[in-house]
Amino acid sequence: MQPIIITTEVYAYLGQEMIDGGNYEAGRIEVKLFPDGEKYHRLLNNLEGRDVILVGGTIDDASTLELYDLACAAVQYGAQSLTLVVPYFGYSTMERAVRPGELVKARSRALLLSSAPRAVRGNRLLLVDLHTEGLPYYFGPEIRPIHVYAKSVVMDAAKELGGTNFVLAATDAGRAKWVESLANDLGVAAAFVYKERISGSETKVSGINADVRGKEVIIYDDMIRTGGSIVGAAQAYRDAGASGVSVITTHGLFVGGGLEKLRNSGIIRSVVSTNTHPNAVLVQDNFLTVKSIAPVLNRALQNLNHW
Repeated sequence: MQPIIITTEVYAYLGQEMIDGGNYEAGRIEVKLFPDGEKYHRLLNNLEGRDVILVGGTIDDASTLELYDLACAAVQYGAQSLTLVVPYFGYSTMERAVRPGELVKARSRALLLSSAPRAVRGNRLLLVDLHTEGLPYYFGPEIRPIHVYAKSVVMDAAKELGGTNFVLAATDAGRAKWVESLANDLGVAAAFVYKERISGSETKVSGINADVRGKEVIIYDDMIRTGGSIVGAAQAYRDAGASGVSVITTHGLFVGGGLEKLRNSGIIRSVVSTNTHPNAVLVQDNFLTVKSIAPVLNRALQNLNHW
């Protein structure tokens, strides 16, 4: 019997792409709003003895709670296995405490999802290109977290942008290891910028580790929010002689006019993002190309040998 894909409201687009590219039954949900603002949900498929895949990102507190509520309901109504597919796990800004009294919300949200009732054959969680590698350790023993990499999508996008002769670059030394791994697989050089902290909230570029003169530079960053660090790095590479700069990201949040900032900088030729975050899908701009993560997720589910 086919597994059922159910999605949170804002991730319906991704669930449909997974269904179109795989062998799944589409989950159906009735949703309406009570006068006091509470949402009503009703699962319309018979889930008894079924393998259920629940697709939804923790893009905000409301979406996180919807994901949790649906997970609880799926098990309550008889799912024999539950796999949460979380394309974008938010709360990466607060993945650790720096000052006394700070709430580590990445941990508390991980524990929330871990507390969903356990299906007979267990609960699993797919996470895509995490901003913090240690985040899976925040989840409890009731759920098995699995880190899925969008490497194939990023590599294909890089080849489309730069062919075979370009430099793959990072915004700073913190992402250099991941970018270097990608560059090695692509057979191209890697580069990153050195940053010097000048205050608690400001940094400046102090150098670049590679010669980029006359070369096309493609910056990869796992996440773009406001775009400030991308613009700073792009300027550094252009100042160092790069012939052009393009950008690839897995998670395109583009908050606070982030995409406009990249376009209006006049430095960056184009941006490619996957569709792990609904903000990237909502953008209607020729400056941005959106690649689907659905094939990567479907392959990951097949490799789990879940059914």
